[in-house]
Amino acid sequence: MTEHQVFDLGDFTTQHGATLRGAFLAYTTYGELNADKSNAVVYPTWYSGRHWDNEWLIGPGMALDPAEYFIIVPNMLGNGLSSSPSNTPQPYDRARFPHITVYDQVAAQYRLVTEQFGIERLALVTGWSMGAGQTYQWAVSYPEMVERIAPFCGSARTSLHNKVFLEGVKSALTADAVFAGGWYGDVWPTTGLRALARVYAGWGFSQAFYWEKEYEKLGYTSLEDFLIGFWEGFFLDNRDPNNLLAMLWTWQNGDVGRTPGFDGDTEAALASIKATALVMPAVKDLYFPPEDEEWAVGHIPNAELRVIPGIWGHFAGHGSNPEDTRFIDTALRDLLAKPGGLA
Repeated sequence: MTEHQVFDLGDFTTQHGATLRGAFLAYTTYGELNADKSNAVVYPTWYSGRHWDNEWLIGPGMALDPAEYFIIVPNMLGNGLSSSPSNTPQPYDRARFPHITVYDQVAAQYRLVTEQFGIERLALVTGWSMGAGQTYQWAVSYPEMVERIAPFCGSARTSLHNKVFLEGVKSALTADAVFAGGWYGDVWPTTGLRALARVYAGWGFSQAFYWEKEYEKLGYTSLEDFLIGFWEGFFLDNRDPNNLLAMLWTWQNGDVGRTPGFDGDTEAALASIKATALVMPAVKDLYFPPEDEEWAVGHIPNAELRVIPGIWGHFAGHGSNPEDTRFIDTALRDLLAKPGGLA
């Protein structure tokens, strides 16, 4: 389902003081909002993901069943569908697109949820990777509104190790001479995109995933076939380089402690969460290891850590492995059966 709707944000001022004029948020919904507006779920997108990339976790008989819940999937600012470097007019176009924080992302989504739909409570916010970061941010920014959160394979604060990985991704892309400081034309820096993909390939899945040649289950016939067909193909799938860099900056600077009022104190921000939380890191995730999220859970008043087993690493949250999908779906079902933190 590639169709989407657009919410007009008007003049949207970022946390760092830039104003995007005529800003907009692309989104889609699944299901119907009930009479008392108590069945709303927000499920944000992830790094380079679009709303349809979230559909693997939505469907009849699943925890996120559109027959029961009204599921809103907002596209992140910077992903090419919402306001992004690739679709913003001068002077904030391309390399001049302003820095967008996770706080900004959620502030825009809050406007969509409240102004477009008149929703005052959210039964659940959930998301993978950068979607998990936005999930944490929802609970910190709007603690009286969010009843439950289920961030999976993501973090409340981007670790130093994760920042180092992202520096490698950024350097691989921008080293391509065609990139031209972000002012490339119709010809994209595909050499840089392919290099970025190969940097990503060593991190998205675990060492054991490669040892066991799990990529064969995805239909790839050799390691090189996987690197080209999956990874290079992934980032050559109409993912604009400036958009990737805009979202990378958001990811790299993710920290709920930077929410206004907390002065950089991540622990205090986590302690302010009132939602019932079920946090799901993957046991072999190289970006967001379980010990990092165990630390986060230790500061949230009503939180459970439930580690996703298996060897698919970060991509346990991508919907590619049926066993991981069942684990996440079961966890969401368990969480939704509990009273929300605001009940």
